Amino acid sequence: MDRFERAIPVPKSERVRGVLGEPIAVRWILTGVALAYIALFLALPLVEVFFEAFRRGVGIYWDALSDPDTLSSIWLTLTVAAIAVPLNVVFGLAASWAIAKFDFPGKRLLVTFIDLPFSVSPVVSGLIYVLLFSIHGWFGPLLDYFDIHIIFDVSGIVLATVFVTFPFVARELIPLMVEQGRDEEEAAMSLGASGWQMFRRITLPNVKWGLLYGVLLCNARAMGEFGAVSVVSGHIRGQTITMPLQVEILYNEYHIAAAFAVASLLAGLALCTLAIKTLLEWRYGDEIAASRRH
Repeated sequence: MDRFERAIPVPKSERVRGVLGEPIAVRWILTGVALAYIALFLALPLVEVFFEAFRRGVGIYWDALSDPDTLSSIWLTLTVAAIAVPLNVVFGLAASWAIAKFDFPGKRLLVTFIDLPFSVSPVVSGLIYVLLFSIHGWFGPLLDYFDIHIIFDVSGIVLATVFVTFPFVARELIPLMVEQGRDEEEAAMSLGASGWQMFRRITLPNVKWGLLYGVLLCNARAMGEFGAVSVVSGHIRGQTITMPLQVEILYNEYHIAAAFAVASLLAGLALCTLAIKTLLEWRYGDEIAASRRH
């Protein structure tokens, strides 16, 4: 009887159901819904941004990007990202290493604080900085006495950007370090390696791909941050206007082509980040997978 049952060919739909748990029709429907969602809410708006940016010609596009205020916003955005991302890398590495490799009082509290920017609105975080560092804030008079300016200044923009972006590196590294465990570090310690040697030769090489992903995500968010930066910047043209704020200003002043030109540049930077991530996964996919399994 068993031989007879095994000799009966199994329909393809049943084989699919047996392997994946769902009939092929359900898989096609789910795939179609996902693709339609991506096309409607992601791909179509992105195409529209580039279409509107170049609709009136390359000359208008170039003139919009050559405007002094726009150039200032581009430079400020890149500067803020260049400051905030390295700071978050240092914090993310230190916090991840401490959480994954050591046991200490307050460990759970530290993990909770790392997730805080994910649960707090960026606008609220900007208002917190205003409450702390403005001229009428808690530390405002002291800062004013030493002629230190944070609110409505580049330093305030950097602080707000660091706050909203600092979980990205840590959240990419913590699960990876926890999965890798402490065996290699403990072995190195038993052989007389110092803490710096363990970190430089064992910990850091094992997490380099996760760190790179965290840096890419952090950089993309730093360049695109709007809410917190809008609150602390003061919207001073040529001084505290980043690219997202410049898009808003141009659009509100009915410079539609210029607004879409700046938006397309910002979207292009985000696409470059995605392209770098995809290229690395294609080029070093086996090594990345091995490091994560390790």
